[in-house]
Amino acid sequence: MEDGVARAVEHGLREEARGFPFSDHLYWYHHCARVAFTRFRTTFHCKESGVQTSAPAYDAGPLLAIAGAAVLLLLFLIIRLRLHAFVALVLVSFLTALATRVPPAEVVPTMLEGFGGTLAGVALLVGLGAMIGRLLEVTGGADVLAHTLIDRFGERRAPLALGVASLLFGFPIFFDAGLMVLLPIILSVARRFGGSVLLYALPAAGAFAVMHAFVPPHPGPVAAAELIGADVGLVVIFGVLIAIPTWYLASYLFGLSTGRRLVLPVPDAFATQDGEDAEKARANPPRFGTVLFILLLPLVLIFLNTGVNTLATAGVVDGDAGWAQVLKMIGQTPIALLITTLLAMWVLGRGRRSREQVEKLVDGALGPICAIILITGAGGMFGGVLRASGIGDALSSSLESLGLPVIVAAFVVATCLRVAQGSATVALTTTGGLIAPAVEATSGLTSVDLALIVIAIACGSTVLSHVNDSGFWLVGRFFGMDVKTTLRTWTVMVTLLGVVGFAIAFVLSLVL
Repeated sequence: MEDGVARAVEHGLREEARGFPFSDHLYWYHHCARVAFTRFRTTFHCKESGVQTSAPAYDAGPLLAIAGAAVLLLLFLIIRLRLHAFVALVLVSFLTALATRVPPAEVVPTMLEGFGGTLAGVALLVGLGAMIGRLLEVTGGADVLAHTLIDRFGERRAPLALGVASLLFGFPIFFDAGLMVLLPIILSVARRFGGSVLLYALPAAGAFAVMHAFVPPHPGPVAAAELIGADVGLVVIFGVLIAIPTWYLASYLFGLSTGRRLVLPVPDAFATQDGEDAEKARANPPRFGTVLFILLLPLVLIFLNTGVNTLATAGVVDGDAGWAQVLKMIGQTPIALLITTLLAMWVLGRGRRSREQVEKLVDGALGPICAIILITGAGGMFGGVLRASGIGDALSSSLESLGLPVIVAAFVVATCLRVAQGSATVALTTTGGLIAPAVEATSGLTSVDLALIVIAIACGSTVLSHVNDSGFWLVGRFFGMDVKTTLRTWTVMVTLLGVVGFAIAFVLSLVL
């Protein structure tokens, strides 16, 4: 166990030193290291915030009890007392820090660290994505793409069309960025055909979630593969092979069933076109090729980053070369979305809106999402406090003596870490380090077995997204769901994704 933790910490620091390709997620690697170091009664200095995190004050039992009580209190405040989610999250984060005996001088810095770390990644992506979405919405681009998709797939297969598009977009692009880019398309299709927005939203969101967790080059499965010594190419192959049937069974079919049972309207916050805007959009809509270009551009730019990194890892190119560094910089998700936003303002606005009107459009896109960003950041704050308290380490300690098969233990440990601290990326990377000694000590494991163990870790890190997960709040608020409804839909769906995916991986491990 200690060797695995040491490997996880060493990996995170080593990759940071040489410019880890997924630098957007280095914040999470710092968290993994800090949680791991609490086992040794030492301290990890978080570079970004300067927060000094001490060893946990309690053993596993009390820590787990505090975590459970914190989640129940949060649900009670939001669902029963109708306290605003942002206020409730901040309050419970503070009380949890006190209950776990975080030193008084570190309480506020720990809260701000979790809040700021989440916002650093989410705010830029959501803000720029909302601007792109608003331009597509108002200029009629979303309707053009929606109509084309429906013409090709048919009205009855509209959710399938959106899901397939999300699977393709989800290969190189992160969950939150991809969801933001496709959001206006999802809502446009929902408005056109009516019925519950969940019919169209859940298949698309589930596709992004499963690709983000299962398939490299996303940082979680890549880090887990490196930590246990799995071949990344095999992880890609099995990740895709398992992700597609998992999405179909646990997201597409579930979305259809849930959408027919639970009818939710399209959120009003995103349906803001007035009569004049709608008339202008109908009179001079952009061409389908133009809309497709806007949607594919961030995909292509992000793939520049991931492609160069993949080639550099394989030794095909020099990752430290100047041209490679420039391509990786352009391919970072915030830069890719910034470039796309600027081009969208020019291409979609030219001949349709004046510069002043375009400026007003993108400015108006930020208003409806401010609450979403703040609530998402507060969810990250709560997860950060749970991580700083040592709860994840307590869970892993209590599970290490169960004597489960390696692939089952990988799934169980990742599940518990996911439930405890919220972040799928943290659960993936931490579990990879914790399970590595067991992998090394188990004889007869093939390269296929190692790849399937990575998938099992990814499955565990996907399940039971709840109030300590920023993605929970992002999805719930974007699609106009309250906490109870989000638990009944999103939480159930991602749990099915994890369980079905693990079942497939486990069966494959028995027959291959």
